[in-house]
Amino acid sequence: MRNNLTPFSEQEYQRRLAKTRAAMLEKDIDVLFVEDPSNMAWLTGYDGWSFYVHQGVIVFHDQDPVWWGRRQDANGALRTVWMNDDCITNYADHYVQSTERHPMQVLASILSDKGYSNKRIGVELENYYFSAKAYLTLVESLPNANFIDATALVNWQRGVKSEEEIAFIRKAASISEKLVDGAVERIEVGLNKHELVAEIYRDSILGTEDNWGDYAAIVPLLPSGADASAPHLTWDNREFVRGEATFFELSGCYRRYHAPFCRTVFLGKPTPTILNAEAALVEGLEAGLEAAQAGNTTGDIARALAAPLERAGIDRGARCGYPIGLSYPPDWGERTASLREEDETVLQPGMTFHFMPGLWMKDWGLEITESILIKESGAPECFCDRPRKLFVKD
Repeated sequence: MRNNLTPFSEQEYQRRLAKTRAAMLEKDIDVLFVEDPSNMAWLTGYDGWSFYVHQGVIVFHDQDPVWWGRRQDANGALRTVWMNDDCITNYADHYVQSTERHPMQVLASILSDKGYSNKRIGVELENYYFSAKAYLTLVESLPNANFIDATALVNWQRGVKSEEEIAFIRKAASISEKLVDGAVERIEVGLNKHELVAEIYRDSILGTEDNWGDYAAIVPLLPSGADASAPHLTWDNREFVRGEATFFELSGCYRRYHAPFCRTVFLGKPTPTILNAEAALVEGLEAGLEAAQAGNTTGDIARALAAPLERAGIDRGARCGYPIGLSYPPDWGERTASLREEDETVLQPGMTFHFMPGLWMKDWGLEITESILIKESGAPECFCDRPRKLFVKD
């Protein structure tokens, strides 16, 4: 393999390509264009903050993938992908944010030159990084091609992790533990919230021992009190106050791999309502972990969680988890299976999930979660090892 910056072995990348090509054959796709930066990285090793412009990886059945993107970002591809230099191509900078031309016209020319102008071309239609304009331009530029919706085709191949990937998630988990430990230790009445976030960021980048920290795909989430009824609020400069719960939804990140981890801290004396919810949530979480065994389904986990919550009169009304692994902003999930009652994805050894049964009620919130690895038999491995409880501080 030509590049010593690439995080995985050549055998690992060939394994991923083989899985992707088999999935392409099943959908009768002649060539696949991948825009999702997570899928780009998974297939080629490419790693750069360039996903705000049009870029992608072209996957063929009979030759190495081709990285395609903005000219100035091609140097980043030269530094990070495993393929040879002749597998890196680009478009000129005057295509960027132009109203007169579009980068997809260049991509269409490449596909046409390689003989795919009238073939079945897979594209990730439901994706953060592929615009309606990009799709329309491709269709207009390749009128004889048949475009196939390949949304999540690569994502599904990522579900069962290799040992190399699992090692990276464990490294991320060690950072996640450090983040939660630091948040629980530092939070106190009167502390400004943004000051605590600054320390969380410091911990996340410094990492643990030799496990340096990368930027996470989601920023720290730590709403307090009534704000915690909303799961995705970030922070401001207000002080933490007595009588409120704050949940911390955080993840360490190592070489783009994540291990999300959530715990909640109450400053002062918790109300009976929150204590009862804590008991039901922990009971449901542990029941769900018991159900998270190979051969069972994602729905089994959700149903196991639901029973104790229903007995406590709590209706969550949301899924309780999703697959995790390699990701870029704005999301650290893999966007395939969901831990919800109607999802019957069969659990396989090597799958990894964030089991996150958060409670977001009318005027409070509570999160106690685990990132897990499905094992060959028995209960899953929890990547992090911290008490499953509501932390209480005066």
